[in-house]
Order: sequence, then C-alpha cells, then structure tokens
Amino acid sequence: MFFFYQIFVTFLLLLAPLIIILRIFKGKEDKKRYIEKFSIPTQKRVSGNLIWFHGASVGEIMSIIPLLKNYEKDKSINQILVTSSTLSSSKIIKKFKFKKTTHQFYPIDHFLFNYRFLKHWKPNLAIFIESEIWPSMFINLKNKNIPLILLNARLTKKTFNKWMKIKNFSKAIFDKIDIAFPQNLETKSFLRKIYVKKIKLIGNLKFIENSQDNLDKINKKLNLQLKKRKIWVASSTHKKEEIFCAKTHLELKKKYKNILTIIIPRHIHRAKEISEEIEKLNLKVAFHSSKLKKLNDIDVYIVDTFGETKKFHKISSSVFLGGSIIKRGGQNPLEAARFGAKIFHGPDTSNFKDIYKFLKSLNSSTKIKDPKQLASSIVFKKNKFIGNKIKKIGRKILKKTIKELDNQIQNEFKKT
Repeated sequence: MFFFYQIFVTFLLLLAPLIIILRIFKGKEDKKRYIEKFSIPTQKRVSGNLIWFHGASVGEIMSIIPLLKNYEKDKSINQILVTSSTLSSSKIIKKFKFKKTTHQFYPIDHFLFNYRFLKHWKPNLAIFIESEIWPSMFINLKNKNIPLILLNARLTKKTFNKWMKIKNFSKAIFDKIDIAFPQNLETKSFLRKIYVKKIKLIGNLKFIENSQDNLDKINKKLNLQLKKRKIWVASSTHKKEEIFCAKTHLELKKKYKNILTIIIPRHIHRAKEISEEIEKLNLKVAFHSSKLKKLNDIDVYIVDTFGETKKFHKISSSVFLGGSIIKRGGQNPLEAARFGAKIFHGPDTSNFKDIYKFLKSLNSSTKIKDPKQLASSIVFKKNKFIGNKIKKIGRKILKKTIKELDNQIQNEFKKT
C-alpha cells in the first residue's frame, strides 16, 4: 500500500510546479521560500540538540507558542525547528521574534524529500500536532530511530473510519508513533483502536492562554475610535458568512445607531471581495490595513492583516465564530471565550464539539440560525468569571504538557 501511496505522491509532483505558481499568484505561497517544500532548506542547522514541532497551519502553530516560549529558555536545547504548510502560519512565527526557533515549510511527503529533510535537520525528537499524519515521514523517522510524538492528537469519527478502510496500511503508519497525547476522550478511543501503542490524556492545548502583551494590544488611536462605538466581532469567517454578518449588522443598526461590526476573515486575501459584497447592502466598509483615522460613518471594519485576531477578541463582548454556518466544522472559540466573550456559532461545530459542549455547560455559547436571531442575542458586557475559569484550566494543561514533554526530551538527550 505504501508503494502505491508513493506512486500517487510522485504523480502529484509532476503537477507541483503549476500548483506552486498558481498559489504564488494568489498570495498563498512565499515567492522565495517555496523551495523548502521540496526539501531545499533556507536556514542552517545549528550544532547541538534540536527538537522539531510540526503543525499544519495557524491554529496548530498558535497552540504551541507557549511551549516554544518555554523551550526557548531551555539551555539543553540548541535549536527549535517549527514546520507548517501555510504562508499565514509562517508569518505568525515571525511576529514572535524567537531566538532559537527556526521556521521552515513542511516538505512534500515523498520518501526522497523526507530523507533529505531529516539528513539536513537531524532532529533529536519530532512532535507532530493534532491531525498531522504523514506516512512517508513517519516511516523515515522510524528508520532513523527518531522518536515521534503526536501532541494534542485529534481524530474525528469521519477520519477514523477512513483510516480503518485501509486497516493494514493504517497499522503500519500509526504504530510508528511512540506516544500520543489526545485532546479528548473520543480521540483516545480511536487511537487505541488504530494501533497506537502508548496513549496519555493530558488535556487540550487550545485551552492554554498565549499572551504577548506587545502584540496583543490595539494601537491607542484605533482603540479610542472603537471605544466610541458598540462593537461585536465575526471571527474566522468563510465565504457567505460575511454577508450573514452584514445582515446581522443591518438588524443591529435598527437598535444601535453607533454599532460597528468587525469582520476577521479566515483568508484575508478575500478582503476586497468581501468588501464589494457588503457594499451592495449600502454599508460603508473600512480595512484595518488602511489605518483610517476616523470610523464615525463606518459600518463594517474588515481586519485584512495577519495575526491581529487576538487583539479584537480581547476587546469584544460578543464573538461569532465562522466555519459554522457553512459546513466547515467551525473554528476554535476558546481564545475569545478566554477573554469573557459570549460565543455565537452556526449549526456545524463538529471540529470542536467537546469544546462547544463545555462552553454550553457554562451558558457561554449560543447556536444561531439567522441574522435576526444573532442580532437579538448580541451582548456588550463580558463574563470575566468564565474567562478566568478557562485560563485556570489552560494553566494546568500547560504545566502537565511541559512535564510530559520534558521527560521525553531529556530521555532522548541522554542517548546522544
């Protein structure tokens, strides 16, 4: 089965140059660093101990930032390699200005590329985040005796069923994982059934607060403008959801003349398209990147820059999470809830059902079906009690995670 998988990846390689060019044209790929996806490194490997974290995109990378901050201070670690697949996640890492941490784009999962990648970076330990299961890389790691950890592991029922259709292949891949730390009980059960040898439940990394005061504050001039308005935030929105939120704004405007809707699209390259759609409803739109000095007559404020989401979650009492009106499984609501915001979402939250179940038990989230219902449910006062409860859970999970990883890391360093 692995042979046929590699044949399939080899076939995709023939299309890779065209795909890369199209992605560069759309602003989804780095013009210079795309070569990293072909295992051509753009950074040097520092001598000494190196630990490697890999996460798919922004959500996974943000969840490990507190861990990176911790290991930046660890003198036994000489270099931290972080890989991801998206341009947006690379920009997030860059904003933190880490000293030991190096970011590279994750290579295409071809045996030769993986071999070349590991030959250059020589990690002492590989830590993959959530659902990142890559057959070729896992086999290469095992062949080189590099321990593999699946951290904050997540398997949905749908994904589990797909893996079980190719049972023998799945076993050959999942038994390469030395230890898995699932984020919920459902995943723990699936991992056990899918042949992972060692499993330990320590909690969901998404609960951990990632604070960076110099990055988390809105500039003073904009903050003064926002304080004059009643605001609410629509975060991580997808196509069609922005119009849903614009219609919610029209409903809110009937009651609050100074209402301002802040939209943070999941993909900021859509900002212009979103603006054009909203303006058809006779609403005035401003972009965050324009640094407009006055927002008096603005209806909808679109955040079209990377890494700004947390700043707006911090000041809003009501946050709608996108990917839930359309069938995308929803987005992680914990960051906004951690600041005491009331969470609103559509019918599809399958990606984070355990988290939404928790928020519902605290009466901190509401499922909405139309703009009128959302407008009538918006609040303008934070619930600090719930926010503090989430922060406390996060601190416990971070402490447990560091303890577990320290054991794995130090045991491996002793061998070298």
